[in-house]
Amino acid sequence: MSILELSGITLGLAAEPYQDAIRRCGRALVDGGYAKERYIEGMLAREESFSTAIGNYIAIPHGERQYKEDIIKTGIVALTYPDGIEWNGGAVFLVIGIAANGDEHLDIIKNIVDKLEEGDDVKALVAKNSKQAIYDLFRGESE
Repeated sequence: MSILELSGITLGLAAEPYQDAIRRCGRALVDGGYAKERYIEGMLAREESFSTAIGNYIAIPHGERQYKEDIIKTGIVALTYPDGIEWNGGAVFLVIGIAANGDEHLDIIKNIVDKLEEGDDVKALVAKNSKQAIYDLFRGESE
C-alpha cells in the first residue's frame, strides 16, 4: 500500500499563512488515519523550533519527536499552492505533510529531495494541477 493516497492530495490552494498550511496538512494526516489530533500541535511546535521549508519551493512539516506516539501509521499528504506562500522568508509551492514511525521520515525526506531536485521541477509539478502526477511521483516510496 502506498504511503500517499489520492484523497491526501489537495490542489490549487489559495495563499495562506504557513501556520495554516501546517494545520491543513495535519488535518489531512488525521483525516487520512495517519495520526491522532494531537500530532497537529507537534507539527506546529516543530516549525517553531526549526523551519521545515527545505528549499526548492518545498516544505515538509512533521511533528516533533515527543509527538511520535500520536502517529498511527506512516503516511504523507500533499498540498499545492500555485501562487506560492511565504514560509520563513522563502516561497513554497508544494507542502508535503509527514507522519512517520521511527526514523522513516528520513527516508521519505530523502525521496522527496531525490525526486524534486530542482525548484523548476516543483513548479512544473504544481503547474500540472494533477493529483495523479503527484501520486505517481510519490507512490510506493516506503516500499
